[in-house]
Amino acid sequence: MDLGVMVEGQEGVSWDLWRRFVIAAEDFGFESLWRSDHLFSLAGSRTQDALDAYVAFALTAEITERVRFGPLVSPVTFRNPAVLARMSAQLDVLSNGRFTAGVGAGWNVPEHAAFGISFPSTKERMDRLEESICVMKALWSDGPATFDGHYYQLREAECYPKPIQRPLPVMVGGVGEKRTLRIVARLADEWNSFGVNVDDYRRKREVLEKHCIELSRDPNEIVHSQMSGFIIGKDDKGIRRHLENIGRKLPSDAVVGSMKGDPDMVLKKARGRGWLVGTPLEVVEELRRREEAGISRLMLQHHANDDFEVLELIAREVLPNL
Repeated sequence: MDLGVMVEGQEGVSWDLWRRFVIAAEDFGFESLWRSDHLFSLAGSRTQDALDAYVAFALTAEITERVRFGPLVSPVTFRNPAVLARMSAQLDVLSNGRFTAGVGAGWNVPEHAAFGISFPSTKERMDRLEESICVMKALWSDGPATFDGHYYQLREAECYPKPIQRPLPVMVGGVGEKRTLRIVARLADEWNSFGVNVDDYRRKREVLEKHCIELSRDPNEIVHSQMSGFIIGKDDKGIRRHLENIGRKLPSDAVVGSMKGDPDMVLKKARGRGWLVGTPLEVVEELRRREEAGISRLMLQHHANDDFEVLELIAREVLPNL
């Protein structure tokens, strides 16, 4: 299994801290580095640093040579897909073919309201997601692109430079069975699940495979990845220390809930919601279980974003055993 790190870039991550993340991901041997695409903090003060994802990716491309990187994921409500396609293609060139274009329908209403961005119905956002991917793929292909969608149109549009990867991989995040997984089956190169345990993932995978059969798509063409929160330590004391660090940065998680309650209850709830919890050996065993289920890339959602010791522990005692 490939193991990457995911950073919530809107939660007080300065440019100096982002540089440290980028260098650590490369030097520690992680396969990839990912970050959220949000406009302000979802867990704390809206006045703390919230770095633009695509400016951060340009820096990443310049100061790394090996790691794959990309958004996990970009809401298509934030940008016109033609603009997103151009940025993605040029990041791919800048990094010599290491960028993945992660996209989703968007979900956080307060961000949209604060910045005057329209937040349509679920159906419209899913329709826009599907059209956006079509627009991006059209612009990355050879020759001028024409597209006549309900929301987006192209008229002999040119997008240069073209991406190095042909095709540049599109990752779709989400677990909705009716629309999201069908869009994955039709258009995505990678599917990223979040907030589901292994049993739920297996069931979602069966739904995806049914959509693939209906659309005459080989399901084996689609990479299965997963973003997962994690709480790790060399022993019980280390696990609780990491949990305390997360609680300082993330008082409440949308999936787990409060991170500051009784530690035993928080750890139990985190396990039940699909987080990786335990010693390095226990985490390795769980990662192997997920790999056996079909997940080939896992992104560790690094909530305690100033804790580099825990990343070093994973690099030293987890990565060599995968």
